[in-house]
Formats: sequence, C-alpha cells, structure tokens
Amino acid sequence: MGRFLLITSTLIVLIAVAWAAAVGPWAWWVLGAVVLAIVGVAAYDLIQRRHSILRNYPVVGHLRFLLETLRPELQQYFIERNWDGRPFDRDIRSLVYERAKGIHGELAFGTERDVNSVGYEFLIHSTAPVAVPDQTPRVQVGGPDCAKPYSMALLNVSAMSFGSLSPNAVRALNRGADLGGFAHDTGEGGISDYHLENGGDLVWEIGSGYFGARTDSGDFDPTQFADQSSRDQVKCVSLKLSQGAKPGIGGVLPAAKVNAEIARTRGVPQGEKCVSPAAHSVFSTPVELIEFIARMRELSGGKPTGFKLCVGSRTDVLAICKAMLEVGTAPDFIIVDGSEGGTGAAPLEYEDHVGTPLTDGLLTVHNALVGTGLRDRIRVGASGKVAAGNDIVKRLIQGADYTNSARAMMMAVGCIQAQICHTGQCPVGVTTQDPKRQRALHVGDKSERVRNYQEATVQQAVEIMASMGVSDPTELSPQQLHRNIGRNEHLSYAELYDWLEPGELLEQPPESWSSDWARADAGTFRSV
Repeated sequence: MGRFLLITSTLIVLIAVAWAAAVGPWAWWVLGAVVLAIVGVAAYDLIQRRHSILRNYPVVGHLRFLLETLRPELQQYFIERNWDGRPFDRDIRSLVYERAKGIHGELAFGTERDVNSVGYEFLIHSTAPVAVPDQTPRVQVGGPDCAKPYSMALLNVSAMSFGSLSPNAVRALNRGADLGGFAHDTGEGGISDYHLENGGDLVWEIGSGYFGARTDSGDFDPTQFADQSSRDQVKCVSLKLSQGAKPGIGGVLPAAKVNAEIARTRGVPQGEKCVSPAAHSVFSTPVELIEFIARMRELSGGKPTGFKLCVGSRTDVLAICKAMLEVGTAPDFIIVDGSEGGTGAAPLEYEDHVGTPLTDGLLTVHNALVGTGLRDRIRVGASGKVAAGNDIVKRLIQGADYTNSARAMMMAVGCIQAQICHTGQCPVGVTTQDPKRQRALHVGDKSERVRNYQEATVQQAVEIMASMGVSDPTELSPQQLHRNIGRNEHLSYAELYDWLEPGELLEQPPESWSSDWARADAGTFRSV
C-alpha cells in the first residue's frame, strides 16, 4: 500500500511540474495555489484521529477511499462475468432490460454455465411438446368463504412500499400492472395516492404497523380498514407476518424521512419516527391469526384475504394448519417469501443467515396444506428472486400457484442494481424521495417497460411448459425438475423431497413429519 501511494504521488508531482513548465508563468501561480491547498489537506490529515491511513499517508491516502467508493461499479462493469454477479447476474439483468424494451433476448453459442456443477437445476422437456395455449393461464384466488374471487396472473409485482420506492416508481409499476392485467402489491406502507392514480389492481398489504388502518396508538382500526379495502382497485388483502430480507424483526423509518405524504399515507405523525413492531398486536396464537384473517375478509366485503411469511419453523406452519381446521375457515392465499428475497434494507446477519430459502419454504407450506387436506382451497404465491420464465416454472413445480417479483420489476423501471436503495441516493430515481433524482424516471416510458417485461416473461414460462408437454400449470410434476447432487449424478424433485398425499397428516403422518406434527399446537406459535 505504501509503495503504491508513493509511486502514485510521485507521478502526480512530475506531471504537474511538466504541465506548468509547458504552459507558462501563470500556470506556476495555479500550481502554487494547488500546492498550498494540498499542504492544508496534509496538515489536517496528520492531526486528525479518525483515519489511521491518512495519518501515515496524508493526501494520497484519499485515493484509497476514492477507489473503495468506485469498487462496486468497477466490479459490476469490468470484472464480474456474465453468470456470477450477485444478487442478480449480468445475464439476468440484461434479460430483464431487453424484455422491458421489447427486445427478444436470444443468445448465440450456447450456455456459459457449468451444467455439471453440484446444485445446478434443469427442467425436463418432452419428446412430444404441446402447442402453446392461445390464452395465458391465470389463477383463481378465493376459497369457499370468499365472495369476490380474483383472477391472478402467473407473475405480479411483489410487495414494495411507497417511501421505499419513489412516487414515480410506484406510478410506473401500477400503470404497468393496469396495462398488462396483473396485480401490484402495495407493501406494508399503505395505499398512497400514487397507487391509485393509474387504476392498476392492488393487493393491499397490512403489516404489524397497520399503516393506513391504524389508531393513533398504533392498533388496528377496523373502520379505516373497511373503508380502504372497499375500494374497487383493491382486489386482495395480505397480512404480512414476516419478509424474506429480515424475518422476525420490524422496521424503523427515521423521523427525517416521514414527510407529509408518507405521514398521510401511513396514518402517522409527520416528522416522528415510524416503527413497525416485530410482532402483531391483534393476535398471538395460530387460532387468533386465522380468526383475524376471517375478520379482515368480512370487513373487506368478502375479498380474497391471506398472509405472507418467510417460513421459519415447520412446526409453526403445521400449527397454523391445525388452527384452520379448528376454526373451520382458511385464508384464500399464502404468499411464501424466500430468505434470498428482499428489496428493503436489512442487517447483514439477517440477509445472509436468517430465514428459510424459497425452495424449502414453498415445499414446507405446500406439503403442510396437502397433508392437512387444505391445499385445494388455498392458493400459494412465491416471492423471491423470480426474474425469468424458468423461475416461474420452477416455483410452480415446487408448490406455488403463481409468483411475485420485486427486484426484477425494479429493473424493468430502470434499477441498475447499485445496491444503495436505503441511502436515498438511487441514481435512477427508483428508491429515493429526492425530487431531482426521481424525475429521471419517466412514468409513461417505464410503465410500458413493466408491461413488456411481465408479458414476455410469462409468455416464455408458458412456452417452456409447452416444451415440457404441459398446457396448464396444474399438469406440472416434481419429476420435471432435476438437480445435480454430484458431478455425475442428478435426481428429480420427486426423489429429493417427500411429497405428502392429501390428508396424510390427519391419518398417519410419515416418520419425517410425525415429530413436527405432534409438537404443532393451534394454541401457540412456540413448539411444545
């Protein structure tokens, strides 16, 4: 480090002297002023105590901080390969951008991925593919207790709140949803004017803060809820139990960010810290959860009502299923969020080490519902790194009925994966409340891109299913998705995982489920 900085500083001095000598006398005055400024910076660096590197290498040590600032961009644009970027690699980002712009994303010369690597997954095509259906499949959401079922698309906008997203981003996503005929989840931040402006179908998400339906003390307000959920634009209501990026913790919006618009939308005081508790106050047991879901459905006039969670304990999932049986009603849908998902900022420990990945979460929820005889009345949504057509097909095989996407939809409106969403410095205006930054996002153009991306991706999923010999998602089977478990061996999902039969847990739980089933209690979320 020291040698690098010494060489760099020497080169800078030599170049400066050569420039001054070549230009003329006035350049020496300029050079002298620059030298004085540098001496001032050096003096400050030597006496400051915050950065050790600047005390040892005054002035030139600032190059280290400059390079550190530029590192993400240098990594993304010049170093990473097409297939190894995170969270989304270059190939996937390019696919989203091209589809959003209406460009067909064909590639030449074959895959760059190691198809023999352990963990690589692939779909099994049919020797006798079927014709692509004329009508894109949709999913009817609404169980026997639902008066107003909703026809859900195979790919929808996942939960992202106004406040996390800019007004123009919300506008573009909702207008794109309206143009394309798919749903837009509001996130837990409430229904803003920007959600309502363009008429797109909404899934209203309610979190532990009950924003948009809360009393002054932060409790659930049934009157406000009934008023908001009665809007024609609200097609479904989703209760958020947890989310993939940070399951098990709440959120805090600093007082400085609670401006007049956000305060009005959330129903909180302007300029005061806005807190989402980790746990809900309206229920504390699985039975109370199911009873509250039923109450929300009744208050909404019979609209499809469900909940979203990142799966933790399988015992808790089974306890919720037992509560459905005990209460005699069930949610109309369950959205499973994977721990790999999350557009919101979260502590690194939570992002990397807490929560169940989407694959295992889906398999747990799907099998629990099948084993308790409830699967036919509850639709399952999947949310977590869904970006391409194969992602949709894969999640349908794993137990979902439909999918939601957040980050890919952000890319469709211009997100460049700068990964500074929480700073308010988003360079393309997607995740900022700064008017100067958000004006870069043109609603008319970006809403068309959202529609294009969703339509092309769903169409690709339908074409993949046709190649697999399937004309309807309900015909997909676990045998059609394989995973490499070694360099020379692969197994289907039918072989890798247990798949319960309808009602099996009620009759004779298999050994792999019996212990969790025995511990599950509809009266508590804690294992007994």
